[in-house]
Amino acid sequence: MIFLRKILFPFSILYGMITYFRNFLYDNQILKSYSFDLPVIAVGNLSVGGTGKTPQIEYLIRLLSDNHKIATLSRGYKRQSKGFVLADATSNAAKLGDEPFQYYQKFANIQVAVDADRRNGIQQLLSLTEKPEIILLDDAFQHRKVKAGFYILLTTFDDLYVDDLILPTGNLRESQRGAKRADIVIVTKCPNNLSTQEQEKIRKKLNLSNKQQLFFSCIAYDTFVYSEDKKLKVSEINEIEKLIVAGIAKPEPFFKYCQKEKDEVMVFPDHHHFTDLDILNMKSKAKNGIIITTEKDYMRLKGSVLGNQLFCLPIQSSFVEDAEKFNNTIKNYVGRSSRNR
Repeated sequence: MIFLRKILFPFSILYGMITYFRNFLYDNQILKSYSFDLPVIAVGNLSVGGTGKTPQIEYLIRLLSDNHKIATLSRGYKRQSKGFVLADATSNAAKLGDEPFQYYQKFANIQVAVDADRRNGIQQLLSLTEKPEIILLDDAFQHRKVKAGFYILLTTFDDLYVDDLILPTGNLRESQRGAKRADIVIVTKCPNNLSTQEQEKIRKKLNLSNKQQLFFSCIAYDTFVYSEDKKLKVSEINEIEKLIVAGIAKPEPFFKYCQKEKDEVMVFPDHHHFTDLDILNMKSKAKNGIIITTEKDYMRLKGSVLGNQLFCLPIQSSFVEDAEKFNNTIKNYVGRSSRNR
């Protein structure tokens, strides 16, 4: 695979030229970007998958939803529906995509919508009787047709965008220059005890402008796992033989946290559509034991024959430090944007 990526390097140059030209057209207003008269926060990355967008969107929902009407707008990756869809009681992961369905299941007081055309999606949301006051754009850093009011760029601690190359040789969707559009850059999936010296080393490596802020976050795992109708303490199931299942990008930290010596694991591609055979294989491997999976995978597996054998382990984004500074930056943007309407 590494060899194949290396020989495809000429295509990386071509792809980089195409994305550079596209960004040039938007930056110089030759192609039109559309702004909207409410706070719009875009969360995204330069690389493909696995940077922690979902827990970061959930962090923003928790931060803002007590005082504002929030809507999330996602593409709805690998969903089986088309066009604009607003989540309701009939929704499921197939209709919305696993991440939007997760937002809908976890947060009863927000609106959740999907539309590959973010401009149309925002217009549809603003045409509702109950209009949102803030829109969170999930994975929309490269969606230049909409100009968000605030951009949050995520990059992982062990795979910084400055160390990567453009697709297909590397994992970048566009060149490192794209980071200049970010108001905030968050280095995600950091060790909990990340030192000040290591933070400063990364700060110098990223070389952000004076107008950009840098934060460091880590993954905080829940102390419980949850099935449809019960929960168990993680500490209680640590020594129980179990099956651990993941179909996400970069599942290694999840396995490292959950897996003990006698546990079995099943690994699937990111956003995998679980077939009946996949599920029967899980049931066979688990026998009568419990199955632990991620929240995203749980959204696609719940309601199956796995029943109450199936548990999910929720995660949250947690800042290594300066959480209050981050919170205030977001609240200040929302306040300014709302006052200027």
